[in-house]
Order: sequence, then C-alpha cells, then structure tokens
Amino acid sequence: MKRKLIAAIGVAGMLVSIAACGSDDKKSTDAKGSDVKSLKVWLTVDAQKNWPELVKAADDAIVAKHPGIKITHEYYGWPDKNAKLDAVLATDKAPDVVEMGNTEMLPYVIKGAFAELDASKFDNSANWLDGLKASATYDGKTYGVPYYAGGRVATWRKDIAKDAGITAVPKTYTELTADLDKIQAKKGDKFSAWYQPTRDWYAAGSFIYDAGGSIAKEEGGQFKGNLSSPESIKGLNEFKSVVDKYMKGDKTKDESDRPIVYGQGKSALIFGAGWEGGTAALPENDKVGKIADKLETFTMPGPSGKAIPVFLGGSDLAVPVKSKAQGVAAEWINAFTGTSGQKVLVGKGNLPNNKTDLAPLKNDPKTAVNAAAAENSWFVPMAPGWGQVEKAQVLQTMLQAIGTGKKSVEDAAKEADAAIDKVINTK
Repeated sequence: MKRKLIAAIGVAGMLVSIAACGSDDKKSTDAKGSDVKSLKVWLTVDAQKNWPELVKAADDAIVAKHPGIKITHEYYGWPDKNAKLDAVLATDKAPDVVEMGNTEMLPYVIKGAFAELDASKFDNSANWLDGLKASATYDGKTYGVPYYAGGRVATWRKDIAKDAGITAVPKTYTELTADLDKIQAKKGDKFSAWYQPTRDWYAAGSFIYDAGGSIAKEEGGQFKGNLSSPESIKGLNEFKSVVDKYMKGDKTKDESDRPIVYGQGKSALIFGAGWEGGTAALPENDKVGKIADKLETFTMPGPSGKAIPVFLGGSDLAVPVKSKAQGVAAEWINAFTGTSGQKVLVGKGNLPNNKTDLAPLKNDPKTAVNAAAAENSWFVPMAPGWGQVEKAQVLQTMLQAIGTGKKSVEDAAKEADAAIDKVINTK
C-alpha cells in the first residue's frame, strides 16, 4: 500500500458554498443522515489492493443495520485524490466518507470542509495514537477518525549482508555505515547499498529531527522555517552523505516506486514504511526469487546514538460537511476502523490506530520493530498553512537541489525556509 501523503490546499473555491451550509452542518453527525438510501465512500487504492475484505466487512455491517442501502466505492491514487475532492466538496456530489492522509487534514478542517464527529462513538477513541489524534482534532473538536498508522523501519537483504561478511543487523549508526561500506565495495558502483531516493522528505526529516532540528518552529503563535538552523543543517548534511555514498540510482527520484526497485534486487537496504518489504516480495515485483525469505527488518539507528525518530504517517477518515448521510457515514467508519478492523489492518503490516492494540505488538517478534518505530516519532508542524508547504513541494525541491549538488545544503535550506515562511501561517 502506498502512503504518499500529498497535502493539497485547493479548497478556496468551495469556501463560500461550505460557509453557506450554516453552523448546524458542522455539529455532531448523530442527527443527520441516519436514514438514507445510499452511501458513497472514497478510499485510496491501498484499501482496494490490500484489504478489500475489510471494506466488504464494513459494508456488510451497514447493510445488516440498514437493509436496502446501496454502498458505492471510488478509489484514488494519492497524487490526484485531493484535486478530485476539491472539485466536489461544495456540491451535492461530495462523498459521504473520504480518506485523508494525516498531514492533509488540517487545512480542510480550518476551511470547514468536514463535519464534526462525536469521538465517543468510535472504538478505542480514548487511546488513539497521539500523532493521528492530533491530525484529526482542531480547537478541541474531532473532525476525523484515525484509520491506520505506519512508521519507518530499515529493511535489508540478509543474503547480501552475509556475502559481505556481515552476520547480524547493525545496532548503531557507526555499525550501519561500516556494514554498508562493505556491501558497497563488494557489489560495485552500479548497486545501491542503501537505496535512498533524494526527494524522500520523510527520511530526510528523520535525520533533521535526530540532530535536534526541525522543519519549522513556533514562536509567539507564529511558525517560522527552521531548516537553516545549525541543528537542521547537521541532519541535512548527514542525509546528503547517505545519498552521496550509497544511492547509485536517479538522484531526482522520490520514494513512490521504492518497493518495486527493491524487488528488482538493486539494493541491500531501504528505510521506509514497514509494508514496503512485503510489497517488494509480491509476485509481480519479486525479480530476485523468494525475496521474502531474504529480508529482515530492524529499527534504524541514528547518528545521535539513539534510534532515529521516524515520521508517523497514516490516514484518517472524514465526513464531508455536505454529506446527507453523516450518521450512516460515521457508522461505516466505525465498522471499518473499529476493533475487528484493526486486527485486519495489523495483519496486513500496518500499525493500529490506538495504543491498546499497539501494546501487544511490541512483544511479538513479527511486529516488534514496527511497533517500536511508532514510539519514537516526529510529525509535521501543525500550522495552518502546512498544506501549502506540501503542495508546493518545498522540501522535495530542497532535497533534490542538495542531492544533485546543484546547491549547497546551506543555500538550499535558506531558500526552503524563505518559501515556508511565505505560506505556513496562512489560513
């Protein structure tokens, strides 16, 4: 499944129409749309490809409670989902349930696009993971339901490591780079010991936060870019070192096809979402042969000496304020994301949306690495204009300039800060 959390802020054109709905539309969904004939659910292709049985189970639960209701689904890729959503949010064609990346939620909530939800109506809401709960909450009110979470882990090829004389996963960053140096020397300059796409800002952010930096910081109620701070520069320099030494692929690429490249056997190590190794091992992607038996995951050590902090990504489900089926939409969301749904999602390699279900995963060798990753995490600045920062791809542009050597780390970071400062406080 792909979690390319691309925030879009193109909701300005729908503001007047949404505002005209009146405050009643933004209150709890309980009293609105409990007796409807149809329900329209928009999800990303992750659900369609990876857990269609969960979608069907949620549908079946709603049909059993509301006989005769017709449930339709539309599935979208992350890059184009929000443009399609923006086009219909202010119309009578808005979906009743929509999946949002957790970094995408805030600008839509601020613009009044989503209905307020009663958190007590959803399973495990008192224990939602902090990073997901924060993304669905604004001004003390709930506007979304966490769906799943995903941290980042290191995944490497045991067979390639063994051929280079390495018998155990590295526990420190010094051990990691020493092992990668051995692998790189043995495999040659056409092989990426660590396949690290340059534009992958989630990975770069981990180095920034590990060094004590941040993307932006808040001072006096205003956010300001912080990428050119000494700490952030230190993290960016280390990220550049990784790209320079071990990434032998296209230095202008993002992480979108990383599992496919990994499945082709062109790399020993990737640092990405926990499910990426499994995607590389799918029959259509595995060009190595039984690659699943050759993979091992571990917690990525950081240059600081601690486990590197990872971006806690994931998705939320929201109910557009224009939906005429808000009550049933909320019921469908709970059927999909509730206790039984979380079991399905965990079985597919995701992290659950709540701490209760996360706890036992830390004691299971099969899930311990992924679960531990969720405990040391970072998240994007909760600033009103953050969506515009993502939409403009400020971080990706900076990283590509750094990775290709077109700009120094310092100059690229200063330019990125300037671009961030222009929009990050804009509501």
